[in-house]
Amino acid sequence: MSPEELYDTLARGDPVHLLDVRNRDEFEAWRIAGETVTATQVPYSEFAAAKARGEIDEFAADLDLDSPVIAVCPRGEVSATVADHLRAAGIDARNLAGGMHGWARVYVASQLPAASADATVVQYDRPASGCLSYLVVSGGAAAVVDPLRAFADRYVADAEARGAAVTHAVDTHVHADHLSGVRTLAERDGVEAVLPAGARDRGLAFDARLLAEGDELRFGDATLTALHAPGHTTELTALRLGDAIFTGDALFLDGFGRPDLERGADGAADLAESLYDTLRDRLFALPDETVVAPGHRSPDAPVDSGEAHAAALSTVRERISLAADREAFVSRVTDSLPPRPANYERIIPANLGTERVDDEAAFELELGPNNCAVTPD
Repeated sequence: MSPEELYDTLARGDPVHLLDVRNRDEFEAWRIAGETVTATQVPYSEFAAAKARGEIDEFAADLDLDSPVIAVCPRGEVSATVADHLRAAGIDARNLAGGMHGWARVYVASQLPAASADATVVQYDRPASGCLSYLVVSGGAAAVVDPLRAFADRYVADAEARGAAVTHAVDTHVHADHLSGVRTLAERDGVEAVLPAGARDRGLAFDARLLAEGDELRFGDATLTALHAPGHTTELTALRLGDAIFTGDALFLDGFGRPDLERGADGAADLAESLYDTLRDRLFALPDETVVAPGHRSPDAPVDSGEAHAAALSTVRERISLAADREAFVSRVTDSLPPRPANYERIIPANLGTERVDDEAAFELELGPNNCAVTPD
């Protein structure tokens, strides 16, 4: 089964039994989840031992797997052997082609409804990590917001299919969980790199247009307006487009950005205070009908084919109970931080342009969950 077929299966709501033959720590750190997914984790070494003993049929029967079974490993190699063993034991089993690496290459597009009268907005979802990016098309021009480097060509092709050329590649902040596609896109003729003004203070080492509070980015008939929204990072800047706002990692549909990735644990409390002010006084103060278009979705969010991950601000406010007291908010956030994104200490310098990472290494660095969010209690 291809990763795309698996995604379509989950999107239809069909039950899936995944047999993950990676080691337990790999499985716990990053897995394929969904409302209709049943997951069983058994390391490949146990299959190999059962095969060596001539007991593979008994071993497979003891697993009590529900057919059809899809075997999963990092690259789809040893899981192919496991699927063969299961079929020989009379179990309906398939292999996930490419394994978790293949799953990380799935990229799904859906249109964001009613974002702006002047633009069409396409949201891109990477189910493997929950990273969300946006293509904004207007009057023959297009801007990409929070692009992923691994999919830079996709944005260009999709813009061209809509009769537009990409003119701007924009990051809302210096990302810590994936390699930004801003510089890759800006290598093309006619594409300008755009980042928040505060990125220069963080050590930005390549040429880019810098957006400060209130600055406007115009292309086609559309305008993106900068709204400084510090907290996850000092420079994070949300972008307003008509009745929609691209919030990056400042605000998600069910949480907000963690405050410790820029300055570490010692600086987390100060940034959490900034985050509280951003949420209370800036983002939550926008009109109720504002469409929140976040930079990530929860990895546990259901796979809904064709449905964008966005919501009215009024709905988001109801989901996130913001403490009335700043100190209580800061304490809760700093006491409930999840594990940091894998390899973030290498990803941040790469996104600032102070370190070079080739395409293969870049893809390996960003494998796994994003872990950039804090969710309310």
